[in-house]
Amino acid sequence: MKKIVKNIFPAIYLVVIAFSAASCNKTQAAPAAAPGQPVDLTYAAEKSLPSVVYIKSVINSKTQTVEYSDPFEDFFSDPFGGFFGRGQGGNNGTRKRQVQTPKRAAAGSGVIISADGYIVTNNHVVDGADELTVTLNENSKEYSARIIGADKTTDLALIKIDAKDLPAIVIANSDDVKIGEWVLAVGNPLGLNNTVTAGIVSAKARQMGEGVASMIQTDAAINQGNSGGALVNTRGELIGINAMIYSQTGSNIGYGFAIPTAIMNKVVEDIKKYGAVQRAMIGIKGSDVSAYVDAEKEKGNEVDLGTMEGIYVAEVVEDGAAAAAGLQKGDVITAIDGKTIKRFGELQGVMAQKRPGEKVTVSYLRNKKEKTATLTLKNEQGTTKVVKNADIDILGIDVRPITESQKKQLEISYGLEVLKVNGGKMKDAGVPKGFIIQVVNDQPMRSFDDLQQAVKDAKDQMLVIKGMYPTGKRGGFVVYLQNE
Repeated sequence: MKKIVKNIFPAIYLVVIAFSAASCNKTQAAPAAAPGQPVDLTYAAEKSLPSVVYIKSVINSKTQTVEYSDPFEDFFSDPFGGFFGRGQGGNNGTRKRQVQTPKRAAAGSGVIISADGYIVTNNHVVDGADELTVTLNENSKEYSARIIGADKTTDLALIKIDAKDLPAIVIANSDDVKIGEWVLAVGNPLGLNNTVTAGIVSAKARQMGEGVASMIQTDAAINQGNSGGALVNTRGELIGINAMIYSQTGSNIGYGFAIPTAIMNKVVEDIKKYGAVQRAMIGIKGSDVSAYVDAEKEKGNEVDLGTMEGIYVAEVVEDGAAAAAGLQKGDVITAIDGKTIKRFGELQGVMAQKRPGEKVTVSYLRNKKEKTATLTLKNEQGTTKVVKNADIDILGIDVRPITESQKKQLEISYGLEVLKVNGGKMKDAGVPKGFIIQVVNDQPMRSFDDLQQAVKDAKDQMLVIKGMYPTGKRGGFVVYLQNE
């Protein structure tokens, strides 16, 4: 759960440990504190704790092929022609062998966002997991969870458990959060379940390297195990998913960061609707105006752009949205859709909420004169299309790996038995109950995760399924994941 991040302060390298907090639920308004009086955070704790979950992820032991360097490879292979059983030369001393990786377990937190079992957590909490177990706060009941979708860039993941009437958190608009506002971080730090810590919002729109952008900074204590939980306001409403800290020691020193709900909501909606996060690109490369001016002064150049706030456009990407709208190198972007943009983190925060094909109005300065342009945002491939990846729920079936007796009876070594056809695309294609799915799009189906991955990777939104009926007769189906 660790990352190395540079330059949060000049010439300082700090260890980034991904963490997070918990969640909230609200039935009535929290009492307001009088100006200058202490804030009562017991209400926020009471409302948020029921929505916190403990997440345990397990990565099973696996056999992997690794390369390693043999310093004697070339020395022995040439003069003795492989007599010593080493390589035959020409491979630069590199050999391969199989190793058994150990079984690993990790823990984090999550936030219930809907009563029917959808939970938001961090991508790094569930990344690579073979098993996910969710434990509820209120009754310690455990559920197996599955990953609906995950996004490495925003470090968010959406998982689901089969449950009803869960205490879903109330989600607030993170754009309304103010610096200095009191907040609680709720989660399961350092193995201590159901923990709350208090602090304030220290800053907004923090740009954290090349990954998560426009984050909320807080001094509420966040430690290992908080990953994927919630940052909540005094009303017990979710304002962010806590994700990381900056620390030289690995423990909290007052610099925690949360992914705003404005970004979280869009990621969750994209995963549910498209199966993948849609990224809109404005089509520029640049920096904060202040950073650009400082850099030019160091070179001995005097620069007057007419402002010290905004985004200096250092490059306009060819065939991008900005180029099509007429923006040029040297322009200074000052607002998007009327919202003032002072620094790059704010621009990233706005763009993280947009999708390809959407239009935005950009205000900018050119030679100190104000101008506006309407941009049609594009994706990373330079088009305005959204990319749809179907979730496995669209298939409408329940499956399980075949039993040992089925393997012997049918003389096959793997497959997924269709236990139930609830509707959906499999029913449309005529797949019956009892059919054993062995291959999907030329990939063997040994587990539920194999089928889930096949759906996500499906080209042309189509599954070519090959398998066997319970009688031993071979069969196949073509499943179209999207409506024509």
